Amino acid sequence: MNHFGILAHSTEGAALSFLAYCQEAYRRTGRHEHPGVTLDYIAFGYSMAAWDSGDHDSVRATLAVSVDRLARAGAAFFACPDNTAHLALERPGPDLALPGLHIAEVVADQAVRDGRTRVAVLGTRYTMDGPIYPRAFAARGIATELPDPDDREVINRIIFDELVSGVFTDASRQEYVRVISQLADRGCDAVALVCTEIPLLVTPEVSPLPTLDSTRLIASAAYEVAVGERPMPSWRGGPYQDSD
Repeated sequence: MNHFGILAHSTEGAALSFLAYCQEAYRRTGRHEHPGVTLDYIAFGYSMAAWDSGDHDSVRATLAVSVDRLARAGAAFFACPDNTAHLALERPGPDLALPGLHIAEVVADQAVRDGRTRVAVLGTRYTMDGPIYPRAFAARGIATELPDPDDREVINRIIFDELVSGVFTDASRQEYVRVISQLADRGCDAVALVCTEIPLLVTPEVSPLPTLDSTRLIASAAYEVAVGERPMPSWRGGPYQDSD
């Protein structure tokens, strides 16, 4: 079995990823047993100035420190449950100390298995405005839709003002449901919840569209790698190429 390393970049989402990984083992085996797991977290607040200025290389360097520490702790591979962090992880640079799963590829593969054709994307403004999810879905023949610009600001504000601090309110849940309903009216057949904290606010029971929960999907994929049901990834940062 392979030791799994969680590359954390936000508090609530990283905790959910850890729980989901452990719970995946119990769901599959009925036992409280799973391959070793280590979580490393350099608080994302130290990187916010770099995010705001578009200095993704600086963020990558910080994340690389965490990957180094995971490698020294004995991890054989890593996964980062933070979708936005992948904008930095994809920057050119020295190979990361461990190979890693790419969250957008995992989510897009699930959309294919579910037979989706047009997927709404909800995340931070960095993720919604970035290229990672449109590229991953388009490579599989799936169209993507984003909320209108004003609604993107609402989604982003709730993430940073509330969700990352563990604040989950009915008012914010209704805002997300409203936005998802509009995207359903535009022809979407699923919504990708591609910020680690969103699934804590929007559950499948309240969502107007079927959900693609990036946090739990990456945890499930990591469990499969750890127990040998999925090949070890080969991506070590930099522009993603489907060579796994």
